Amino acid sequence: MAAAFIRRLMLTNFRSYHAAQVALDRAGPIVLTGANGAGKTNLIEAISLLAPGRGLRRATMEELAFTEGDGAWAASAEIEGMMGLATLGTGIEPPTGEEAASARRCRIDRESVGSAMAFAEHLRVVWLTPAMDPLFNGPASERRRFLDRLVLAVDAQHSSRVAALERSLRSRNRLLEDSPGDSHWLDAIEHETAEVAVAVAAGRAETVNRLSAALGAARAQAPEFPRAEIGLQGWMEQLLSDHSAVEIEDRYRTLLKENRLRDAAAGRTLDGPHLSDLTVRHASKNIPAADASTGEQKALLIRLVLAHAGLIKQMTGFAPLLLLDEVVAHLDPTRRAALYDALSSLGAQVWMTGADPAAFGDIVGRANVFVVRNGAVEPAPTGFQN
Repeated sequence: MAAAFIRRLMLTNFRSYHAAQVALDRAGPIVLTGANGAGKTNLIEAISLLAPGRGLRRATMEELAFTEGDGAWAASAEIEGMMGLATLGTGIEPPTGEEAASARRCRIDRESVGSAMAFAEHLRVVWLTPAMDPLFNGPASERRRFLDRLVLAVDAQHSSRVAALERSLRSRNRLLEDSPGDSHWLDAIEHETAEVAVAVAAGRAETVNRLSAALGAARAQAPEFPRAEIGLQGWMEQLLSDHSAVEIEDRYRTLLKENRLRDAAAGRTLDGPHLSDLTVRHASKNIPAADASTGEQKALLIRLVLAHAGLIKQMTGFAPLLLLDEVVAHLDPTRRAALYDALSSLGAQVWMTGADPAAFGDIVGRANVFVVRNGAVEPAPTGFQN
């Protein structure tokens, strides 16, 4: 098996960078170090935009633009991926005349493609950021978003189905508010809602089943990270194992019709996969992840991300890119070494950020180390690691 990797990353008017370039002339992990606020996360955010979705911060297009620019920005990378050598690029073109800035565009080898979903044919990207630390204690909506990101990395069409479900539910809610007695239109929108809802639930359930199997197969690996058990909480997902999609669609349509008055009073649809939850347990202690210590929760999250990366490698034959933002600084030396060993076994190209160069002491001799400061990215000087 192989790994997708970036040879050269290029940014123009992106976030804190007027212009920046990172060229990689050897294998090994990439370490980005520099003071807090220097722009380390901005670099890996640019990479995350070379995958379906809105990137690791879910930023608006305007937020991605250089503050002193004209609103246009670009991020591109020369890669060696699942289809060989390619150049992937995305960005916003400058406005012309009095027109507003154009929509985000995506290109492969300088040819326009419909959306960032096309990038998935070339590489897959997985990330872990500090914003994900409170995942297990936060609202179910955050865990659903995390799960949908996992699904999207193996099924590039998933985001379009999730978006279709959200649109369909909004349309139903508006009909219940504006025309509650219009049964013809409600029947039509509920028919559509049920179809896409089951498709979304099925995608999530399949990924959770595969990831659960991957976690079980890797239980003896990296014992420094606690074993995790995952599941899906939602009646629709539970029925998928022994009921056909048509049966579940019919059941959901009936439920939607019966609950029109209740949902109209609530102003929202009170049942469906848009309310499902990802459950995670600390298997060794047999407790919910939410009840584990802060350090254990971080370790559980790393376990999930590593298993997910391994699953992608198994399914596609290529290890994905891994973006680890400020991860190692919060690990003790034993877990830090275990993480480096696990990443080495995975064989993926890994981009890591951290303010303290000492945190990367175990791998700095085989890593590409760059210093980020004042909107510039430069190779670390000789002796910097010492």
